Amino acid sequence: MADIAKKTEQGVSRSREGFFSRIAGLFNRARIEESTWDELEELLISADVGMETAGKLLERVRKRTRDEKLIEGSQVRAALKEEMVRLLDVPAKAEAAVSGAGMKVILMVGVNGTGKTTSIAKLADEYKNNGKKVLLGAADTFRAAAIDQLKMWGNRVGVDVVAHQPGADPGAVVFDTLEAARSRGADIVMIDTAGRLQTKHNLMDELRKIRKVAGKYDAEHEVLLVIDATTGQNGLSQARNFTEATDVNGILLSKLDGTARGGIVLAICDLLQIPIKYIGTGEQLVDIAPFDPVSFVNAIFGDVS
Repeated sequence: MADIAKKTEQGVSRSREGFFSRIAGLFNRARIEESTWDELEELLISADVGMETAGKLLERVRKRTRDEKLIEGSQVRAALKEEMVRLLDVPAKAEAAVSGAGMKVILMVGVNGTGKTTSIAKLADEYKNNGKKVLLGAADTFRAAAIDQLKMWGNRVGVDVVAHQPGADPGAVVFDTLEAARSRGADIVMIDTAGRLQTKHNLMDELRKIRKVAGKYDAEHEVLLVIDATTGQNGLSQARNFTEATDVNGILLSKLDGTARGGIVLAICDLLQIPIKYIGTGEQLVDIAPFDPVSFVNAIFGDVS
């Protein structure tokens, strides 16, 4: 993808100008005092890092300050950035591969309203621009609007969409999508799934069923969970529900450009231990970027060359 650092900087501009500019300002002082740590913790929590992750981060930085005898603000600032990168660098979860047939199947999961369908379009556009043949499956059959929206994006991006009538069996949509993908020689198959049913139990059962149908196909399988960055800590509880139902391989954090509380990125990586793979950096199709911990931390501190 194009310049990751530049897109990341674009995506975190509100966070950089908000709480993180105040955090960076703490280290302009000649010496770090006890009151500085209290201010830092308060700002981290305000930036949606959360109490648990903020406490863990402060403990690590204070230990390094003692062990390495860091005195100057710039030294502690550097240590904080390094520990943030360490929290964000979550090991990749294994993707289920079956004999490497050359096709990749991506299930997109997440609650309604997170920007899931728009994120599918962004990824589809990126894959297509990189020479991949992409096919989309409209398995959120419980909302006619979801099917229509995916068709609209498919038409705009220039990729085919496999869809049934509203109320159809989502598993059947997945089956037909993957059969079509195999016959057409698709490289990438992306499947939109329901984000809300009558009960959480029904939704999770449906996702497990879809996952089982998709898993029968000879392909590399990935489950991407879309989390809306603007929902903050609420997004964490949503994420836990989805990870219980499916083997989530990675997270796409949408609407990062819409929040000044970008610290949620740290909480997600720390508490869920699922790597963030992509971030949404704006409203246009091109506004998506692979997540890079170093680029992210540099961007929120304004250290971008």
